[in-house]
Amino acid sequence: MSITRFAFPTAIHFGAGARRLVADHLKEQGIRRPLIVTDRALAQLPVLAEFRTHLGGLDAGVFDGVFGNPTASQVMAGAAAYKAHRADAVIGFGGGAALDVAKVVALMAVHEGDVIEYVWDHPKVRPIVNELPYFVALPTTSGTGSEVGRSSVVAEDDTHVKRSVFSPKLLARAVFADPELTLALPPPVTAATGIDALTHNIESYLSPAYHPLCDGIALEGLRIGARALGIAVREPGSLAARADMMMSSMMGAIAFQKDLGSVHACAHALGAVNDLHHGLANALMIDTVLAWNIEAVPAKFDELAHAAGVAGGGAAFVPWLTRLKAEIGITGGLAARGVTRAHLARLVPLAVADFAGQTNPIKATAADYERLFLQAM
Repeated sequence: MSITRFAFPTAIHFGAGARRLVADHLKEQGIRRPLIVTDRALAQLPVLAEFRTHLGGLDAGVFDGVFGNPTASQVMAGAAAYKAHRADAVIGFGGGAALDVAKVVALMAVHEGDVIEYVWDHPKVRPIVNELPYFVALPTTSGTGSEVGRSSVVAEDDTHVKRSVFSPKLLARAVFADPELTLALPPPVTAATGIDALTHNIESYLSPAYHPLCDGIALEGLRIGARALGIAVREPGSLAARADMMMSSMMGAIAFQKDLGSVHACAHALGAVNDLHHGLANALMIDTVLAWNIEAVPAKFDELAHAAGVAGGGAAFVPWLTRLKAEIGITGGLAARGVTRAHLARLVPLAVADFAGQTNPIKATAADYERLFLQAM
């Protein structure tokens, strides 16, 4: 029997007001000059200014050069900002893009070369040899769960192809998961990021890889998110729903160390070719891909339906997802977002090559991906 190794090491401070604990935590580590890595839009909002009021006694700098689907050049600019500030730690503050960039800003602050040279499938991948700066993460959306992940997805600047740096050394030393930071999210962002969280839980459970710990976490993450997402969109001030979505998001990200599937392979391609928001891209593909996957693993769909509280067994699960999307305002298909048949020549090869699709319940071919994209239009 083969040996499988499991690890869930991240320290998490979860609950309303957790952001107020960051300063004391960093001071206990001897840190005085952290660099906050955040995105351009968030930096202009009161939520960041309010967070900085809780950093008394620290000389905190800000790098707000993250925008869109993050690129390697944004990472390298952040590393330069770290050195210019003479920083001694990184605070990731934001959604998945900002947190992914923050992880590899910490990496490139103490390593040579370009961040793309550290992606796992680079032909001459560089090793991570130096100790990374102390890194803490504060999510401001409930979708990617990047705060508890050991990977960072950044795009090449010229091709926009998403690449992944993967190492346990990227893990945050502490996570401060404060649902109050998500209260100001507008409904469309809540909806798209929320479907992202559900997709992580669903696809990780469907992955054929062996990881019973992740399976249990994925099903419970789906249960929590399925009951909370509609409330979080309709009643954005519901702290209970916001907390449930933040927990579902983290659980999905923990679970998907078991890997994902073809929903994500398609979403990554759509991000590269059409610059679609990652959560929205997942939302636009999920029911199409899952309606195909159910033929391979019907018993798993029964479990998904049970966890989500869907009556009628596995056959009712995808129709429930379609209704949920409509309820939270995600309607229409890829065509309504500017995706055309002309894009298939680029979309299909990227989806075929994407690492996420390697653990789809059915091995997807180029013809499969072409059909799935067309159906989702």
